[in-house]
Amino acid sequence: MTRQLSKRYLILAAVCVLALLGLVYYYFFTSFTGRSATQYVYVDKDDNYDSLVAKLRPVSKAHCFQAFRILARHSNLIHHVRTGRYALKPSMGAFTVFRHLKNGMQDPVNLVVPSVRTMPDMAGALSKKLMMDSTELVRALTDESVCRKYGYDTTTIAAMFIPNTYDIYWDASIDKLLSRMKKECDKFWNSEERQAKAEKLHLDPIQVSTLASIVDEESANNAEKPMIAGMYYNRLMLRDAKYPQGMPLQADPTIKFALKDFAAKRIYHAMLFVKSPYNTYTNPGLPPGPIRVPSIAGIDAVLNMVHHNYLYMCAKPDFSGTHDFAVTYTEHMANAKRYAAALNQRGIK
Repeated sequence: MTRQLSKRYLILAAVCVLALLGLVYYYFFTSFTGRSATQYVYVDKDDNYDSLVAKLRPVSKAHCFQAFRILARHSNLIHHVRTGRYALKPSMGAFTVFRHLKNGMQDPVNLVVPSVRTMPDMAGALSKKLMMDSTELVRALTDESVCRKYGYDTTTIAAMFIPNTYDIYWDASIDKLLSRMKKECDKFWNSEERQAKAEKLHLDPIQVSTLASIVDEESANNAEKPMIAGMYYNRLMLRDAKYPQGMPLQADPTIKFALKDFAAKRIYHAMLFVKSPYNTYTNPGLPPGPIRVPSIAGIDAVLNMVHHNYLYMCAKPDFSGTHDFAVTYTEHMANAKRYAAALNQRGIK
């Protein structure tokens, strides 16, 4: 009889343990969200425990949400939340979600660095993807002391950004962001092949990037960019009695940059006299820095330019986005006349 009672107690105890384990598993280890796709919770510097809970409640199952709160009450999470972008994967239970939030185990974002014209444009684009104030980022990118820290100045800082996609934490500071961009830029230029090509052209990376920015502004046709790069390089390197310092680049996009009139569809004669170091009609050589963040295609177009004898180019009158190239000014003026007639015919001013 005693043996039978002991056996019953053992069975009952085992059932209770299994039931307890089942409850623990159900509350703490079953899917927190119950959804098939990963959900993300963004915790910014203004969040506290209450606002974090408010963000979790809509994306969590009721029993898992309660389990999370039990865990949080017995930890420092209730007093201190860590900023970041946290993934709530379908396989994650309340315990795992709690552990990630408590320890700041966030997931990075895929940050796309765009090819934009100005640093305010860059700050606006990046701040949309990061926990970063665009005004503070603009202030940093237009501060000489900040730019010098990374080896640039306010006219050349655009060359530090290599348009690509990078994994970076959503709550990265401005210093961490810029340090990462500097690291990626160095990695890009530390390629022996790129270094050798730039040296062969007698250009440094910033000069290559500056020329590439003009090429990018001249055409969206990547196939034609090496031809355009070769044309501007010929002007840059030309030395004769008329151009002892090199032929002016006479690049229309630099006039738009100087005037900050990026919507201009035509460049008129009066515009060519704007007083600016970016005016490549009145100043020989390259402008002080890139007139936009150059694309990788633009940079590689300069490094792999087509070597030819052309000194002039003009947009084709068919508005295909490509150009007619010329060796002589007479040929160029004939091309320009045809293009001007096409503009007038379409009423483009």
